[in-house]
Amino acid sequence: MGAPREQFGSRLGFILAAAGSAVGIGNMVGFPVAATKNGGGAFLLIYAAFVIFICLPVMLAEMSVGRASRKDPLGAYATLTDNHAGWKVAGWLSIITPFMIAVFYLVITVWIFGYLFQSVLGNLAQLADPANFGTFINSNDLFMYMVAVLAIVYLILQGGVKQGIEKAAKVMMPALFVMLIALVIFVLTLDNAWAGVEYYIIPDFSKMDAKVVSGALSQTFFSLSLGMGIMITYGSYLDNQSDVPGAAKMVALLDTAVAFIAGLLILPAVFSFNPNIDTSTLSDSSVGMIFTFLPQIFLALQSSVGFVGTSVVASLFFLLVFFAAITSLVSIFEVPVAALMEEKQYSRRKSLGLLGLLLVVFSVISATSFGMLDYFTNFTSYAGQTKSFFDLVIDVFYDTILPLNGFLICIFVIYKWKKAKLNAELDKGAPHYQNSWFERYVDFSVGTFIPLILLLIFINTVALKYFGTALIG
Repeated sequence: MGAPREQFGSRLGFILAAAGSAVGIGNMVGFPVAATKNGGGAFLLIYAAFVIFICLPVMLAEMSVGRASRKDPLGAYATLTDNHAGWKVAGWLSIITPFMIAVFYLVITVWIFGYLFQSVLGNLAQLADPANFGTFINSNDLFMYMVAVLAIVYLILQGGVKQGIEKAAKVMMPALFVMLIALVIFVLTLDNAWAGVEYYIIPDFSKMDAKVVSGALSQTFFSLSLGMGIMITYGSYLDNQSDVPGAAKMVALLDTAVAFIAGLLILPAVFSFNPNIDTSTLSDSSVGMIFTFLPQIFLALQSSVGFVGTSVVASLFFLLVFFAAITSLVSIFEVPVAALMEEKQYSRRKSLGLLGLLLVVFSVISATSFGMLDYFTNFTSYAGQTKSFFDLVIDVFYDTILPLNGFLICIFVIYKWKKAKLNAELDKGAPHYQNSWFERYVDFSVGTFIPLILLLIFINTVALKYFGTALIG
């Protein structure tokens, strides 16, 4: 018999840890830019509707499966289906997917750490040089930063659920909120900043079309860490007295709040830098915004707050984004670690060591696929485009498999596990949920239109990514 299942020490710890997994790089930069380019307040309203009516039910499904089984995703599917071979495939997808997402997420986190380090040293002029990013991602310094990031991830995960993940979340998440609010207050004092707020918030429904709506749904789904096995794993660390529906609502609220508030930082900063900017020219990529455009904005602040003040603001921003990235990375990597511990009865130290070694190998390959090594830079091609190893990982595991995993968990809880068991699990510790309109809505939505939407997203992504033909939008 294995050791007792680890558990979170408090409801707050679970909420902060789960929110930490959800709050990532996309919340900090990707969401504000997407909202600005696609209708501002109109995009915000659609995003909020998707969180409430689509993503929250899927999150409840994942958390309930985790708590009912007390297992990792692979063990959960096996336990709740008496080792049905077909559903084990879904379990494996929920283990392999977060591991491969951790591969490219580690690379981006390393970039952020490198820019944080250089900001602290006062090298903002260098970071603001448009040519710097290309040089930086192909420099040997990258591997020194990778060692530092891996050490932080290892130290957090080695502490386990209560002393590692929960304790780190209780420090990093409040610090993230404080830094975000402080930077927003500072940015709103800059000239022309309120023009950015106005542009960000005022709805423009003329920009809404099928493509924008589809993109908003995809971003919402990805933002809440759904389809990665994280919420199944974290749900397995909850006791039967925990209010899962209430906790899920708090996680969704915190994630959405951070994304919205981040918009009050990014867009006012952009308009302060260039009041006449054409927002359609803003990069759709969070990477492009973080590493090329925003350093130029920070450098422009020198005339008003001086060299030291500018360095402090830039350092706070990169520390903020680093905290968002590291909490997500820890949560993503915990999924395969928990699976190896459970399935092979390995210690946490041994599981971290083995999977950490694999993570390093794949991450180094990804890091060298931006020109450092031609073989991995031009790794493959499909839909008429040459793709690097890094591109392939994102296309397959982030863009394609996540909606498929979401579809599978919906089909599983309603048609295999059955909704009576889903409801019985969610009723534990949540008497307010039992027989509520929300319970009836979750039953209906998870069994009907939500899996259909996720299946359509999956099919459309396959058609677009690998055959160059979009079926929707």
